[in-house]
Amino acid sequence: MRTGEVFALTWNDIDLKNRLIMINKTVYSKLKDEKGRWFLGTAKTEGSCREVYICDTLYKALCNYKKQQQLYKKKYGNNYKKYSLEPIKNKYGKIIEYKIIESKYKNRNNVEMVFTRKNGSYAGTDIIKYPFKIIRHELQIKNCRFYDLRGSYATKCLRNGVEIKDVADILGHKRIETTENYYISSTAENKNDVTTVFDKVMTSELINNIIKYDIAY
Repeated sequence: MRTGEVFALTWNDIDLKNRLIMINKTVYSKLKDEKGRWFLGTAKTEGSCREVYICDTLYKALCNYKKQQQLYKKKYGNNYKKYSLEPIKNKYGKIIEYKIIESKYKNRNNVEMVFTRKNGSYAGTDIIKYPFKIIRHELQIKNCRFYDLRGSYATKCLRNGVEIKDVADILGHKRIETTENYYISSTAENKNDVTTVFDKVMTSELINNIIKYDIAY
């Protein structure tokens, strides 16, 4: 998922029973005012609206995370932050986006954002910046953005035999060329694998005899 897609998720977007994530919006920042600066808008492209299956590892992580979030709600009680969506219309009266605003009271218009701080405070995509910096430092990874994990995902899947069309669909790419040109990296290890595979395919008794370079008398 794109960074904005991840942090736009609400719990209504996650179907734990059927193990599906519905991706249909993105979050972005605008000029801050008294109501905040985070907005929800439509997905980047038409092809960006998609459903992604939840693997076993992510399923366990989300279930545990949700339980932890419920415990924090009980701990903070009325001080736990609540949010609702304020529709923003253009001059023709059409809703073009929603502003995420803090609510004083719990009501039917509340929206449960998935990724928040312990007290329920919502920080949009900012919430990942410091933790990801620490993770990068611990793993000694340089020049890597959270967004770049999409490329790592695509490369790993394709190197292990997954069809490129399936990877493109999950990434939200309408054209597989986008996946091929921008999301698949080639490393020295990958290039070495290519020659190793070719070597195994071409190995034969004849070639083995030739490369011995035995002197004939």
